[in-house]
Amino acid sequence: MKKFTRFISHHPRLVLLIMTILLIPSWIGYKNGKVNYDILTYLPSDLNSTQGQEILDKNFKSAATGMLVLEGSDNDAKELRKEILKIDGVEDVISKSSIVGDTIPKEFLPDEVKSIFYSKDSTMLMIKFNESSSSFVTMNAIEKIRNIESKQKYLSGLSTLVKDTKDLIDKETPIYVFLAVLLGLIVLSITNESTIIPFIFMLNIGYAVLYNFGTNIFLGEISYITKAIAGVLQLAVTMDYSIFLYHRYIEEKSINSNKNEAMDVAIQKTISSLFASSLTTFAGFIVLILMELGLGKDIGIVMSKGVVLGLVTTVVVLPPMILIVERVVEKYNHKVMLPSFDKLSKFDIKHRKALLMVFILLFIPAIYGSMNTKVYYNLDRSLPKDLDSIVALNKMKKDYDMATTHFIITRDDLSNTNFDNLLKEVKEVDGINNALSSKSIVGYTVPSEILPDKLSDNFSKDGYNMIMLDSKYQTASPEVNKQIEKLKDIVNKYDKDGYITGEAVLTSDLTKISNKDFKMVNIASTAIVFFIIAIIFKSVGIPLILILSIELAIQINMGIPFYLNQTIPFITSIIIGVIQLGSTIDYSILMTDRFLTEYKNSKDVNEALTTAVRETSKSIVTSGLTFMAATIGVGIYSRMEIVSTICTFLARGAIISMFVIIFLLPALISVTFPFIKKTTKSLKEL
Repeated sequence: MKKFTRFISHHPRLVLLIMTILLIPSWIGYKNGKVNYDILTYLPSDLNSTQGQEILDKNFKSAATGMLVLEGSDNDAKELRKEILKIDGVEDVISKSSIVGDTIPKEFLPDEVKSIFYSKDSTMLMIKFNESSSSFVTMNAIEKIRNIESKQKYLSGLSTLVKDTKDLIDKETPIYVFLAVLLGLIVLSITNESTIIPFIFMLNIGYAVLYNFGTNIFLGEISYITKAIAGVLQLAVTMDYSIFLYHRYIEEKSINSNKNEAMDVAIQKTISSLFASSLTTFAGFIVLILMELGLGKDIGIVMSKGVVLGLVTTVVVLPPMILIVERVVEKYNHKVMLPSFDKLSKFDIKHRKALLMVFILLFIPAIYGSMNTKVYYNLDRSLPKDLDSIVALNKMKKDYDMATTHFIITRDDLSNTNFDNLLKEVKEVDGINNALSSKSIVGYTVPSEILPDKLSDNFSKDGYNMIMLDSKYQTASPEVNKQIEKLKDIVNKYDKDGYITGEAVLTSDLTKISNKDFKMVNIASTAIVFFIIAIIFKSVGIPLILILSIELAIQINMGIPFYLNQTIPFITSIIIGVIQLGSTIDYSILMTDRFLTEYKNSKDVNEALTTAVRETSKSIVTSGLTFMAATIGVGIYSRMEIVSTICTFLARGAIISMFVIIFLLPALISVTFPFIKKTTKSLKEL
């Protein structure tokens, strides 16, 4: 390690040149990395709904289906259909004429079919895409369809939601980074005496972020949520490392006039504490890979990798940067705009019993609020209401009373009697407007002999029959979930190997899996962090006290939406607690470590706590404010509610954790110290 740190500190220009050259392959990896904009694809592959979706995709080319409402006549619809069929990525356009031809007037169609394709002065076209909802071919096809000149048209469906999500995220992500950097620089400038060093810190984090995004190419693809928040979050949770190393360097430089030697010692003395500090943050993220929902693995791997790379750049990239520009750093300094915290430390000890009661009493409303905070799972709710896909969805709901579409897939050797009975029963389920299948068209008015061959491809293919159901109930609503359960019972009654799928069915499974994931990741993260702290301090009491303090902050943060009557995206409830625990537990570790050091010298609990609060509060406040600054701008600016909510919760959580640690933790340690002493190896001997 000494040879390693000496090489870095004594060859700063060479080291920085090497690390800068490594940015080139990182940039290439970043530009060639793929992004998945469809959360539903992260569901486990062994679910009935995902297996059914795969059959729709591979066999029927119906996994990605768009509903287009055209304000116009039959002739307008025919012309538009011809233009859409020319577009690369479009498999078929289902319309009245594509099913029964142009010779049969719409008046002769069965009412259930007529109501699917016609409403008031508009016509419905169902567009089937060649590839999945999230593929770039499908999204390019949607863009071309929207650009076709025609009468007013509205294109909705999961594919259009994915397309609008991509466009919005691609547009906003650079602004997220700009806001995080700008607000982070403001906080760092206020809390540090140097005018230049905050820019050096940001440049160092920039290296780490680019390394992280560049290496994502080895994952195949990342989710759009990860893309949107990973850079901002990496900046927020790893900035501490730069601050700790720089402060240690300044301290060593006051002892050793040779800046290279001072940096060498600073790296050696800091690297172990940085590793310990990053361990809890790493654990907080890596536990997300245990989620059954693949999105957790996506975020967990990218962010835990980001923590490691943030640590690496702090040790390898930051020291050369500081050494190279040190003269400029020393030239421009200003007064630090933070208080001394002397009064705070005395206040904490003087009112420790009252503060302990506050700590205990806060748990009641915090836990109650957290347990009763409402979440939503429908993807369209997180998008701005003026997006084309949302406007089209509302148009379809209004004119066709169609909020979502289900697909039932059965074996084609199912007897006609069973198929007819199945079809009859699903039509009678509450909220089902229409059931479209090959037999929906055949009747007294439309003989089967005159149906075109295309009908077979749309509804019967490769050993499967497909039924398309239109539901008036919205995705993720209690009504549609009840409807889905009823449909599952009917399908299983007639075909135990049958499938039911579609956006609402997939979302229903997403709800069940997410509820299990929420409980599992919170228990796992708490256990892992407890274990890490127990090893660091060789104690049972200390991790218990520290986790209790952060859990209070987490419960307060998660309970606030209940009291504000807010409903939050489901993914927020799963990941926020884990991230807040892993990234802000460091505040309590820093204060406790200083307290133990002071206590071993003074043997006086309250005196040691007073010193610990006074000496660590500046670092804790700087860290909390930097974390808040890096995320609050995105929370306020983003029009994507999932991204906005996650960043708002992270910003608020950092501040709540900061206040809990500097105000309430000292009182908790003071009152429970006899228990801490009995359960901590290093204190038993004192």
